[in-house]
Amino acid sequence: MAPKFGTSGLRGLVTELKPELVADHVRAFAAACDTGGTVCVGRDLRPSSPRIADDVIQAAAGMGLRVIDCGEVPTPALALAARRHGAGAVMVTGSHIPADRNGLKFYSARGEITKADEQAITAALGTAPATDTGPAPEADVEVGARFVERYVSACGAGALAGRRIGLYTHSAVGRDLMAQVFSGLGAEVIELGRSETFIPVDTEAVDPEVRVQIANWVAEHRLDALVSTDGDSDRPLLADEQGRIVPGDILGQITAQALGADTVVTPISSNSGVTEKGFGAVRRTQIGSPFVIAGMDEAGGKVVGYEANGGFLLGFAAQGPIGSFEPLPTRDCVLPLVMTLIAAQGGPVSARIAQEPPVVTVADRLQEVPQERSRPVVAALAEDAAARADFLGALGGTESGVDLTDGVRMTMTDGRVVHVRPSGNAPELRLYVEAPDAEGASALLEAGLARLRSAVAAPA
Repeated sequence: MAPKFGTSGLRGLVTELKPELVADHVRAFAAACDTGGTVCVGRDLRPSSPRIADDVIQAAAGMGLRVIDCGEVPTPALALAARRHGAGAVMVTGSHIPADRNGLKFYSARGEITKADEQAITAALGTAPATDTGPAPEADVEVGARFVERYVSACGAGALAGRRIGLYTHSAVGRDLMAQVFSGLGAEVIELGRSETFIPVDTEAVDPEVRVQIANWVAEHRLDALVSTDGDSDRPLLADEQGRIVPGDILGQITAQALGADTVVTPISSNSGVTEKGFGAVRRTQIGSPFVIAGMDEAGGKVVGYEANGGFLLGFAAQGPIGSFEPLPTRDCVLPLVMTLIAAQGGPVSARIAQEPPVVTVADRLQEVPQERSRPVVAALAEDAAARADFLGALGGTESGVDLTDGVRMTMTDGRVVHVRPSGNAPELRLYVEAPDAEGASALLEAGLARLRSAVAAPA
């Protein structure tokens, strides 16, 4: 995978993320975006991240910027630190993709970079010369502690008292901070599955063997719930007391309601049941946090955003059980986990989930599918009604509507939905489906993936 730069940042194979390439992107970012003269740098637990973080620090210092090394921290914790310092930020992470790949995620002093910022950075590549080395990097060792305090102070030390919570730590950079959050809220925390080898966990498309392991852990340890996150800890994973994984967009719906939001902004791939929950407005966007943030900025007021992967963006000062949460308009994994567990009010998590509108969404992806294979398949579905009819016919349905906001989202006459979209930052072809019940959604997902697998394997 050749390095690719977009609104989600720079992503590519570690072998191709050479110091000069990293430095060029950091210099272009510093030249094109408002950093307030300061850049906070964080990293995840991939083996390559320390080296790349050093490259980032050297390049930023070479532009004369004040550099604050925040160490190994979750992406939302780094974003919170950057807001505190009035600074830009660079997170070294490949998120949920395998360890042979990595990347950079950029924040201006205003927050996540926008599409306009992306264009400005791209235009500045190769044009921003290094200056003399700036001041020596500083360290902010309180980033993690402040992140933990954000949740404990707003929710209270007894908010999850009596709860037995499993924490699947694997190689997530936020694993120890999450343990501190949940124990700080009064829960009994049982750590599970810690790994010193990086494990790529995609909370939106959990591998079948991981699902089985989670269900076994929940039963073995008699857990009230199990929580986890992806590699850079900005996307949540929650399993209920029966070991069933709760979709991220359901966490978003519940959290938005618990925080008293008036407006919800969420991508077109998210569960459509949100439109039945009585919010003042629900805005649907293209997939990706920059599009969600743009919609939140346009809406203003008591607005929140979330994605199908569960990452939650808070656009206003929201009231928690005993205190307030300051705005944090970037993906956060902890807030939706905490607020959903609190919303269960001490009862079974599954009972609170059952209160949501009866719409089930699930997603998965075909991996190692280069875009030269996936894009023609998606283009055919977008442009050719006969191709869509053939695709849906294989799934036992007929088309009643199509939405091309992002990829191809096809609604069938029986209300089921299939949404096909190539990943923007990994060699993957993603499939989102929606059905009235879990069994139907799983069957539709399996059939849809089989159909797509055949399509991408066919000769061009």
